[in-house]
Amino acid sequence: MVDKPGNKKAAKDFAAAFATAAGEALTRSIGTPWPMEVMDGAEPPTQSANPIHFRLTVEGRLNGDCFIEFYEPQVLVLAKKFQNKPSGIEECVEALQQVLSSAAALLRTSLADEYGELGFKVERVSGLAFGGMFAVPLAAPSDASGAPVLLYFDGQMLAALGGIAPKDQAAGRTNFDPVNLKLVMDVELNVSLRFGQRQLPLREILELTSGSVVELDRMVDEPVELLLDGKLIARGEAVIVDGNYGLRVTEIPQPMASHLVH
Repeated sequence: MVDKPGNKKAAKDFAAAFATAAGEALTRSIGTPWPMEVMDGAEPPTQSANPIHFRLTVEGRLNGDCFIEFYEPQVLVLAKKFQNKPSGIEECVEALQQVLSSAAALLRTSLADEYGELGFKVERVSGLAFGGMFAVPLAAPSDASGAPVLLYFDGQMLAALGGIAPKDQAAGRTNFDPVNLKLVMDVELNVSLRFGQRQLPLREILELTSGSVVELDRMVDEPVELLLDGKLIARGEAVIVDGNYGLRVTEIPQPMASHLVH
């Protein structure tokens, strides 16, 4: 799946949009131009500095994860330029995460015409191995330690980018035959509610016992997500119906029929 040329081109287009958004967000945060762009040509050199990783989760018409790789020297160079200068490396990383969250908001706006309403979340992650992932290097200004920023695409995200229907279908004009669709209207599909999720190290998972509490990443007042085959199809409020959990739908990110065209 990773080797399909169409997937790679779509990933590079997404990376270019992300680079533009990240460059704009960084420029706003440091007060001076900080452009970023996709690098063409040879593979970037191996870095010996400690990597710092963020996960960019995308939900909606696109569904999957990207991973953003910085290195400590890059983060420290940027931190010195931030208007509210952080001190230690952890404060620098937190400040950069806020900037990337702002970049995600800009990215959502820039991709809305092509992909519809998307949801983005940025979080710090560690202990990652990127074997088999497709990486796109992003060039930063020369004073950012000279190393590129790397954007990795997981298999689900890469497949979603390569399988997106043309723009006219994104507006709701699907390519299936309504007559044929009637033949499968009674087929039952499994849907599930997601109240939240959490990444745990193996050590904590092995320590789970009866009575353990796992804190999720979602506040109690945030909407619950309805998933079809792992893909977000609706959001809403959890309710009780005849003693069972239910969902009162408050948001449908994209037309339901669009989930059936791939």
